[in-house]
Amino acid sequence: MSTHESNATATNNSTTRRSFLRSSVIAAGAALGAPAIVRGQNLNSLLNIAVIGCGGRGGSNLQEVSSENIVALCDVNGNNLDSAAAKFPKAAKFTDFRKLYDKPDLFDAVVVSTSEHTHAFATLPALHEGKHVYCEKPLTHNIWEARIIREAAGKVKVATQMGTQIHAGDNYRRVVELIQSGAIGPVREVHVWVSRTWGWQATEEESKAAQDIVFTNERPSTADPVPEGLDWDLWLGPAPERPFSNVYFPGPKWYRWWEWGNGTMSDLGSHWNDLPFWALNLKHPVTVDAGGPAVHPDIAPASMWAAYEYGARGDMPALKLTWYQGKEKPARWTDGTIPKWDDGVLFVGDKGMLLSDYSKYALLPEDQFKGFTPPPQTIPASLGHHKEWLHACKTGEPTTCNFEYAGWLTEANHLGNVAYRTGKKLEWDAVKLKATNAPEADQYIKRIYRKPFVFDAN
Repeated sequence: MSTHESNATATNNSTTRRSFLRSSVIAAGAALGAPAIVRGQNLNSLLNIAVIGCGGRGGSNLQEVSSENIVALCDVNGNNLDSAAAKFPKAAKFTDFRKLYDKPDLFDAVVVSTSEHTHAFATLPALHEGKHVYCEKPLTHNIWEARIIREAAGKVKVATQMGTQIHAGDNYRRVVELIQSGAIGPVREVHVWVSRTWGWQATEEESKAAQDIVFTNERPSTADPVPEGLDWDLWLGPAPERPFSNVYFPGPKWYRWWEWGNGTMSDLGSHWNDLPFWALNLKHPVTVDAGGPAVHPDIAPASMWAAYEYGARGDMPALKLTWYQGKEKPARWTDGTIPKWDDGVLFVGDKGMLLSDYSKYALLPEDQFKGFTPPPQTIPASLGHHKEWLHACKTGEPTTCNFEYAGWLTEANHLGNVAYRTGKKLEWDAVKLKATNAPEADQYIKRIYRKPFVFDAN
């Protein structure tokens, strides 16, 4: 269905059913203390899974859940759809995920791997229908969407998971145990840096660091032919209409453009800020400041920094967390006080420092921690990122990157970009979703959607 065709009939028909099902789901969840799904499940039964987005990350996610019953495939790119259907020939095929949701009895769970700007639109209907959801990171395209998704997930007893795969690794677990056991004392300062420069590249250095991916720095003035099999109008979805260009598509090209992505901040922030979020029980900051090159109207920056101030949390003191990307680095990295890892998280405590990346960590200064005995392992190993979600769908056990946790993380990451784009240190009211000193930030917190797409928060 074209996005310019009216979907009013489908919306009206689904509203009454949705309201009834949602109340039934909440009641069943409260009574049973377990996920309410259309059919009862047990560990030996197979989930019926619908996969929205079958190429790129979607193809990887599809493979990870292929032990279950893949009943529906959806992709705006016919080539991706046909490739996936060749592996799962019994699955129903859809181009428009809104049509998929017209048949909610077909599936128990949904895997969302669309482009970032349609994550929330593909995820929210699943929650309204009482379906389990796995959604790629970042969870949403903006702060308001993240809040709506988090709150919607909290109203139904379903298993949710954001695609922060590294969260399932053992290294993150050991770091969390060290920080929370007080190995380096109370932590008042954290530095997070990544070397990726997928954004508006202000320098030749940034361009060379873009991992051999050629990006243009300006919006194209002419259109290119739409690739065969791609429904460009559906791909745009709720975003403003633009002529197709090879500059935008395929990924990761779209990732840099504000209309469809948020650059490195929100994407890799989902992985790297995850570690301090977990270890230090973070939710929402009190203030956020940011800086970098002059703001480009269309493209997120290759290099930037964002500084967050968090209040005290229980017996944990107030904290300043600073994010750096591209050529930006912490002072301790620049002056050689710490090892110059390409990417890292540095916790600065009253009794020492801990430096971590995805797979390893170091307690610093090393001489001070010679003979140090790590605390007992209290966080059990993960079943595996996707297996953890599948297990939760069937048993009601929690996942570690559920939407309650991932929603707060996503809001904070997006706030870094909002501060950068407004050019102000934001004073953040997390309840009202307002930068109280910067009303101009509203346009980046929530945006207007292209008709007929409606983000139905009710």
